[in-house]
Amino acid sequence: MPRLNSSNEKGKSQKSLLMAYYWAMEDHFGFQDWWPGETPDEVAIGAILTQNTNWSNVEKAIRNLKAAGALSISKLASLARKELASLIRSSGYFNIKERRLRAFSEEIMQNFNGSILKMSSIPFNALRERLLAVNGIGEETADSIILYAIEAPTFVVDTYTRRVASRHGLVPKNATYAEIKYFYESNLEKDVDLFKEYHALLVAVGKHFCKPKPQCEHCPLSCYL
Repeated sequence: MPRLNSSNEKGKSQKSLLMAYYWAMEDHFGFQDWWPGETPDEVAIGAILTQNTNWSNVEKAIRNLKAAGALSISKLASLARKELASLIRSSGYFNIKERRLRAFSEEIMQNFNGSILKMSSIPFNALRERLLAVNGIGEETADSIILYAIEAPTFVVDTYTRRVASRHGLVPKNATYAEIKYFYESNLEKDVDLFKEYHALLVAVGKHFCKPKPQCEHCPLSCYL
């Protein structure tokens, strides 16, 4: 078990603090309604494509896939490798991502009859391990697919989440992915919509204020430093 929040009193105060952060971020940025995507397939594909690139590059690849009628797991599995790589070129590392998308689509086609939502029929821990076993699917991508495509409550830890949490002293600077995930999950109500919105708001803070060189002056969380 991760080492964070060992006392009940501390745990109670951390829960209140995290919700104070939430309302401060929402008051500043408004409701985010993230992740953009019309179907579970589109959300999962986007989660894989966004690895090591920014979302604007992913959007171009998504548009290309949609225009080609290939924005689904079943269509991806049937595309020739060069065709799929060409369609997602804008997302960067397109040959690597082509292999990852193909491995993921084959997993869904072979074991879940082509339906991402059918993955929810297996226990959560087994589901997460199943995703992590797919070539190129790491913890952040797996949790993004589970939370945003399958809509099961798991907290996503990305660069922004880690940066905000460590700078505010919520977790140690060297905290692992699992420890940061545990911190948020143990101090927030286990709710899909809350986890989605909280993650999206942390991303907004990270993009606008909590950058590699912090710009704290107008940050909605500056009063908590």
